[in-house]
Amino acid sequence: MRAMPDAIITVDGLGKRYRLGGRRAAYFTLRDAVAGTAGRLAGALRGRGLGAPAEDLWALRDVSFEVRPGEVVGVIGRNGAGKSTLLRILSRITEPTEGRAVLRGRVGSLLEVGTGFHPELTGRENILMSGAILGMRRAEIARRFDEIVAFAGVEKFLDTPCKHYSSGMYVRLGFAVAAHLDPEILLVDEVLAVGDAEFQRKCLGKMGEVARGGRTILFVSHNMMAVENLCSRAVVLSEGRVFLDADAATAVRAHTSGEDGDGGLGPPSRCRSAAGVDSVWFEGPQGRELTAVCGDPLTICMRYEIPGEEDRVDWGMTFYGISGDPLVHFGSMYTCVWEKRLPPKGVICCTIPRLPLAPGRYRLNVSMHKDGVYIDHVVGAATLDVVPGDFYKTGRIPPASDCRVQVDHSWQLRDDGDGR
Repeated sequence: MRAMPDAIITVDGLGKRYRLGGRRAAYFTLRDAVAGTAGRLAGALRGRGLGAPAEDLWALRDVSFEVRPGEVVGVIGRNGAGKSTLLRILSRITEPTEGRAVLRGRVGSLLEVGTGFHPELTGRENILMSGAILGMRRAEIARRFDEIVAFAGVEKFLDTPCKHYSSGMYVRLGFAVAAHLDPEILLVDEVLAVGDAEFQRKCLGKMGEVARGGRTILFVSHNMMAVENLCSRAVVLSEGRVFLDADAATAVRAHTSGEDGDGGLGPPSRCRSAAGVDSVWFEGPQGRELTAVCGDPLTICMRYEIPGEEDRVDWGMTFYGISGDPLVHFGSMYTCVWEKRLPPKGVICCTIPRLPLAPGRYRLNVSMHKDGVYIDHVVGAATLDVVPGDFYKTGRIPPASDCRVQVDHSWQLRDDGDGR
C-alpha cells in the first residue's frame, strides 16, 4: 500500500495470529506447574483422540487503511471481528504477527477499564503518571488537572488508591485522562458502555469537542448512532479482514444490513400464545408493498389470528434505531375504538400520513395485547429503510447527524407589541 503523504495513521498488511491450545510463559510459577500437569494430561488425551489439537487463529489478516490528521474514523463489526485486537496493536500493547502500523503523533488510548493505571497509586498519582507517559510537562498536566477531575467526578476519591475504585469510577477517570491530556491521536474502545447514560453523553460530547479541535480519533463501538454522529468515515471488519472502508452512513448501512456477515438487525424473536401475528408488511399510498420510504404516507399491515371474535384486543408498533433506542410508537389504544368485534382472522392496518424518521434502517416491533397482557410480541418483525429525500419539500435536507426524526413544522415572526 502506498502511504498518503499526510497520513497520521498508516496500517499496512497488518495481521495477528494466536495459537489456540498452545501456551508459552516467560517465567515459571506454581500456577504454571499445575497448568503444565493439566496440559500434559490434555496432551495425552489428544493423543488418544479425546481432545482438540492446537490450531492457529488469525484475529487480523491483511488489514490496510490510512487516517488523515483530524479525521474521526469508526471501526465497526460483530463481536470477534478483530476490532479490539486492532486497537491493542495500535496502542503498542501487543505486537503484530505480520505487517506494520505507523502512528505519527502522541497517542492516548482507552481500551478497557483502567488501562494504564496502577491500582496501588491514587487517582491523583495516576493522572500525573499518565501525563508523563504521554510526554507532557508537569506544567501542562497541572493546567488540565482540575478539568480532568471535574469531568471524572472523583474529587472525593482523588487521594484513594485506584484499586478501591468501582469500574464506573475507573472508566470515568480513564476517559477523562485520555481525552484531556491533548494526545494527537485518541484510540477509544467500547469501554463507554461501562458508564451510566449521563456519563456516556458527556463522553460523546467530549469526543465531538476533541474532533472539532483537529485531533484524530479511532473509535470502536457497537453504537451505530454514535458512529454516524461522530465519525466522517468507518472501517467495517469481518472475520479479521477489512470488509468495507467508506463514509460512516454507508459503512453502518452495510453492517446493519448483514452484508458483513453480522446478520444485520437480527432475526425476529417472539413471545406468542396460541394466537398472534402471522406476518407484517409495509404498503405505499396505492397499496403497493414496499421496503423503503421517504416522507410519504405509509401503511403497516399485520395479518393476525385470535381464538374467537374479540372486541378488546389492541395493537402496538414501535420503530427502533440501530442503537436499540425506541424512536416512534403507534398504539391502537390511544387513537382507536373498535366499532365491531374483530373476526378470528384478519388484517389490521395502521396508516401514518408521513413517517417522521430520518434516513436510515429501522426495526419494527409489533404486539397484540388484551387488558394489558401480551397475546403476542414480535421483536424485529420487519425492517424498513428510510431513504434520503426531500421530506420538507423545500429542496433542503438536514444532515443525518442532526436528527433521528423529522417533524412537520412552521415558523412565524411575531410582533412583540413594541414595534420591534
